[in-house]
Amino acid sequence: MPTPHRPSLVVRRSLRKLGQDIRDARRTRGLPAAVVAERAFTSRPSLRRIEAGDTSVSIGIYAAVLQALGLLDGLSQVADPGRDAAGLAIASQNLPERVHLRRPAWSSGKRRRAGALPAHDLERTDI
Repeated sequence: MPTPHRPSLVVRRSLRKLGQDIRDARRTRGLPAAVVAERAFTSRPSLRRIEAGDTSVSIGIYAAVLQALGLLDGLSQVADPGRDAAGLAIASQNLPERVHLRRPAWSSGKRRRAGALPAHDLERTDI
């Protein structure tokens, strides 16, 4: 099914490069297109479209082809938050300047002297 919009030039170039890299990886491994397509549970025409960088092929088919070539690990790192420089910069800017410690839930709002036990700990019935 065709996409309802035309992807930007940057997206088309990125997918074209990915397709070329997939084709190069397949050829380097000496695998015919039919074998890779079979391992990826797709058709040879779909593999041909991937290698051409077609923007209408689903990401699931791209992932299946990458797995068939043993390259799927790289896909899981694409949007990894730990590698997202812009996201990490924004997160560090949003850190609070001060951190206030919360009072424990058992505190009734009254101050007690240091080392004193709460009243419920003083009522022991096993003594």
